[in-house]
Amino acid sequence: MLVYMIRHGQTDWNAEGRLQGQKDIPLNAIGRRQASENGRALKAVLGSAAHDFDYVASPLGRTRETMELVRGAMGIDPLAYRTDDRLIEVSFGDWEGFTITELKKTVRERVKERSRSKWDFIPPGDDAESYEILSWRVGSWFKAIDRPTVCVSHGGVFRALFKFSGMPVTEAANAPVYQDRVLRIDDDGATWL
Repeated sequence: MLVYMIRHGQTDWNAEGRLQGQKDIPLNAIGRRQASENGRALKAVLGSAAHDFDYVASPLGRTRETMELVRGAMGIDPLAYRTDDRLIEVSFGDWEGFTITELKKTVRERVKERSRSKWDFIPPGDDAESYEILSWRVGSWFKAIDRPTVCVSHGGVFRALFKFSGMPVTEAANAPVYQDRVLRIDDDGATWL
C-alpha cells in the first residue's frame, strides 16, 4: 500500500483557530501557496509515476481547490480526480465557526470535557461526530484502497489515519497535522516529507 496524504491549504478560519468542520470555507492566499508547493514537492517524489496514482479528495471546496492546485503544480490535468464523501471532515456540530477561547466563555465545562477525552468527545448538535465516529467512515475508505493513491482531505481524517497506523488515540487526537507538508503512508508506517 502507498498513499500520499495532503491536508487542504490554510483557510481564514484555520488562521483564526476556528473549528471548521464541515463548513465549506475557502482557501486563503497562504493556503493556495501551500497547495501549489505541496504539488511541486509531490511531483519531485513521484516523477513520471504520477499518472499511475488514483487521485481522490473530500468533496468540500477547500479540498477540491487544493487538489486542483496540487495537480496543476504537478503538470497534470487539474480536474482529473474523484471525490469521496467518506473523506469529509469531522463534524463539530453546533461548535463549528467558534474558537475554543470563545466556547470557554459560554460552555467552559464542555470544553474541559473535550480536553479530557478529545478522541471520544461529541460536541452538541444533531450531526456532530467524535474522532472515533469519523474513524469508522475513514476506515471504510482506507480499507478500499486498491492502488497507489494521492488524497487531499482534512485534519480529522489524518487523525483517523494516525490511529490506523498504530498511534494511540490520545496522541492521534492532538498530533500536529501540517498544511504545508505531504504525509506518506506505506506498509512501514506514516512519514512526513
